Parts: sequence; structure tokens; C-alpha cells
Amino acid sequence: MIRRKQALAITAVIAALSLTAACGGGGDKKDDAKGEGGDKGYSGAATAVINPSTEKGGELRLWSPQDVDYLDPARAYYGWVWDMQRLYVRSLLAYDSKPGKDGTKVVPDLAEALPVLSDDGKTYTLKLKDGVKFEDGTPITSKDVKYGVERVFAQDVLSGGPTYLIDLLDQGQKYPGPYKDEDPNKLGLKSVETPDDKTIVFHLASANSDFSYLLAMPSSSPVPASKDTGATYTNKPVSTGPYKVESFTAGKGATFVRNEHWDPKTDPIRTGLPDKVSYTVTTNPDDMDQRLLAGDIDLAVDGTGVQQAAKNKILKDPALKKNADNPFTGYIRYFAFPQTVAPFDNIECRKAVIYAADPKSLQTARGGPTSGDIGANMLPPGIPGSDKGYDPFGLTKGKPQEAKAKEALKACGKAGGFETTIAVRNNRAPEVKTAESLQAALAKVGIKATIDQYDGKLSSSTIGSPENVKKKNYGIIVMGWGADYNSGSGFLQPLVDGSFIAANANNNYTMLDDPEVNGLFDKAAAAATPDAAAPFYTDINKKIMDKALYLPINFDKALVYHNPRLTNVFFNDSYGKIDLATVGISSK
Repeated sequence: MIRRKQALAITAVIAALSLTAACGGGGDKKDDAKGEGGDKGYSGAATAVINPSTEKGGELRLWSPQDVDYLDPARAYYGWVWDMQRLYVRSLLAYDSKPGKDGTKVVPDLAEALPVLSDDGKTYTLKLKDGVKFEDGTPITSKDVKYGVERVFAQDVLSGGPTYLIDLLDQGQKYPGPYKDEDPNKLGLKSVETPDDKTIVFHLASANSDFSYLLAMPSSSPVPASKDTGATYTNKPVSTGPYKVESFTAGKGATFVRNEHWDPKTDPIRTGLPDKVSYTVTTNPDDMDQRLLAGDIDLAVDGTGVQQAAKNKILKDPALKKNADNPFTGYIRYFAFPQTVAPFDNIECRKAVIYAADPKSLQTARGGPTSGDIGANMLPPGIPGSDKGYDPFGLTKGKPQEAKAKEALKACGKAGGFETTIAVRNNRAPEVKTAESLQAALAKVGIKATIDQYDGKLSSSTIGSPENVKKKNYGIIVMGWGADYNSGSGFLQPLVDGSFIAANANNNYTMLDDPEVNGLFDKAAAAATPDAAAPFYTDINKKIMDKALYLPINFDKALVYHNPRLTNVFFNDSYGKIDLATVGISSK
């Protein structure tokens, strides 16, 4: 069972989503799929491969309005960076490079096969493929993989990335990481064994049905100890994929060139088609969009979609629209009600807010239908156990339910309404607009909500501090969330498991610590497979909705445009982004 006290980074790897809607919000039938394997039209890349090709050559030009967090696989936590790391990082397992649900499947990458489980699911054994090498031609061994895993434990030097491996593999050893390892070979983590150069064995304290997902994270990739430079490794990590880092400048960008020691015969996931990949950081998203629509660049790699001006232009121009997609991003946008702040310790007061809200207005505040479908519950579509049709509060009808809100107010002893504060990040305009929408809707039933816009950079110490939440009377918190991996625990656990409540950088804003909910996570972890665990997440979702702890705003979408010269374009459902592992450049 994962019990992680350290908070997740705000931007996490995107949840796997089942992108079954070909049109998305605002789509027209005339723009739908047009041909097998070719031009699928608007949102075609959400479910199929656009412009398939094996042509090599050209430069893939990636831009982003924000810099990478880290290139170091042990420290990266931005979901779009994990997608970009598919260019130069290989791990034991990886998500398959296929559209639709097939992209949520974990398949062998450096490993020659999926793990062999023994000891009632507590031991995972994998063997490396023959012929896998680092960028300098050195063969990758099981010891390199173990060393890469051990680096995650060195949080005093390599903070920032996910720490799940620490939680599952330390088991009381208090392993300090390789930099303080007293083992002469710096391989002293006892729960990971390397009986030979091709075999690696992981020993868990208890069975965990999600462990294969963790082996597919970049943090489970090999690192050669002789090339590890600690905190500065992020400037030039050693490649195991089709590209290697030629240059990197923080705040500016990076250049990736071919890794001549990558053998495509060992890699069924990546195509390595472009000769070169450039990544540029910009401070002007609107300028980036203009360049994108003009064909000067290929893709806004952060995957959050174009700005409103470009969105309007795309949706009105069929020639542009056919190269755009409106997929789910894997995020839920929501309001959370801390139970430690009165009167939200009363379920009926929480229900009053949910019923008073105007779901259609909230959707409009975030940008309309292309920004996402109206949220019905707290488990996004595509994650095993989710049910997009589960709508216990009737939110998808899109209308406020003022009569029910007033009944709930009477039931919680606040017939005349009450006062509260909505906390929202000041650097997220759509979030501010949703707070204003809710504020207006609540006023109609007598609830006076004051909006407090705090510095978005200080989320961890503002809404992430339960003490500060109580002090500021934050009865309603606006936030968004995406899963670290394609599992109900990867999405829900940090939000609702009581063991995740932290004094700082807390994400369990509702302060839920329910033994029954916590126990369901334990049962899910002990399940034989992720599919077997899915019903437990269905139950957890229903229980937290029964408690009226959240008001879902939407299942998030983004309007993403790609240069029509790109080949093999599709959205990998495990990232909610165009899969960079296969993209090529057409010379036509």
C-alpha cells in the first residue's frame, strides 16, 4: 500500500483517459473522420494515428510557455516533461505508443518481458534485453537500473520528483541514497537485488497491484554511476533513447540530436524519425500560438492548448480546425470543502453549495465546452473504475438547483445562509472566473462568499497548510488534479486517503481520514491486477461523493493544434498529450 506523506507536485503525469468523443466541445459533423489512416479531421488524433509515415529526417520544433522542471528522470514531475523524456529516457517498462486504450497498457521497454511475480505478489523479477546501451555505447546492466532507483532516495540532493519508490522499497532501512551509501559499489538498497547483470529483483513489503506503473516512470530508468553528477545531472542526463541532450539552458530551451547507440530493434515504442529535436521556452503564449498556426513551429509541447484568441481562430477556420484536437487532459477541476472549517463540517452545508452552483456557468468560466465536459464525480473517464455517467448531484443537467440548496441550508441550521471564503490562485484566470461564478450562484441562496486570490506560487504553504486554511477561513478551495499513473490510487489517494494529510504541501484539502476509505485503498493495492482493483476505486469515488466533499467543475479538455507536416500524430491516453515517441516530419 502506498502511504506517501510528501505531497505530490502540482503538475503530475497526466491520467490515462479513454478519448472516445471524436468531436469534443463545439465540433461539427462535417469535420469528422475522412479516411483510413489519413486526415481524420477535428479531434481525429484523439482516437487514431494521423498521417502515418516511416519517413526519417527533419527537425521537430517544440515550444512551451514554461520551462521544464528537470531533465533528470529522477526529478522531473511535469506530465509533459515525462512525455518529452520518451525521446531520451528508457525505463524497465513503458506505456505503449498507441492511441486509445491501448496506450494505457504497460509493456516491456528495457525489460525483455513483463515482470514475473512471486511470493504472493510481493516480488517482481525482470530481465534486461540484449543490446541495450547508454549513449556512449556502454551496455546497460541491472546495476545501472538499481542505481537509478536509488537516486530517488537522495531527496536532500535530488528533490522534486515522485517518491513512490521510497515508500515501497525502503521498508525501514532508511536508505539515504547512493551519495551517502556506505556500500563500496553504492548499491546498498537491500530491497532491490541484482543477481547478475541482466536480472533485477524488487522485494515489496506487501503486494501492490500498481507497482508496474511505477516501473514505467522515468524515475525507474538506469543511470550510470560513473556519469552521475548529482544535482547538476539534470543539465545533461545520459541517454538511453533515440536522442541525446546536445545542449540545455534553463529558461531558454534544449537541443536533442540522434543517439547513435540506440538500437531500434530493441525498442518497439519509439521511432526516432526526426534528425533533431529543438525545444524553446517562450514568455509570450500568444506569439507562440501565432507561430504555430503559421507553421513556423510544430507543437506547443506543454499540451495545455492554445490561448483564447487562437482558439477562436481555429474553431472558425475549417483548414485550421482539421489539424486541431480537443482531448481530455486527464485533469479534474474542482472545489474542495475542508471539513475543519465551519460550517463545512456539516454535510448539509456542503450539499447546499453543490446544489446552488451553476454547472453551465462554471463550464463557461473555464472557456466553454472545449475546456471540458461538466464534471459529475471525482474519478475522470478512462481510469479503471471510473463511470462518467455517475452523477449523484445531477450536475450534468447544467442548471443550479436552488430549491434543493435552500432545503440543505435548513437541514444544516443555516436557513438564512452563511459566510465563507473561496481560496483561488491569482495566476490562474479560469480558476478565478470559476470562483466568481460560484460566488454569484451562492449569493442567490443567501451564502456570502468572499474570494481570496493568493499567490499561486505559494499553494503549498497557503492552501497546502491545514493550519493556514483554518486561519483564513477557507471553506472552499479551487484546484485541479491529474493522476501520476493510470490507477484510481494514482488519482484519488493523495486527495482522500487520510495518511496523505500533511502539515505543509497537503493535497487532501477536505481533511478526509475515513477508515473505510483508507481500507479500500489497501484492498485495491492487494488486488492481483489493476483491473481487479478497479471496483474498489468505484466504491471510493461513490463514498466521497456521498460525503459531498467536492464540487466537480469539469473533466478537463484542451484545444491543441499541431503543424500539419507532423506524421504519426496521436494522443497517448496515458499522458493526455501527443505522443512524442513516434512523431515524425513530412518532407512534402
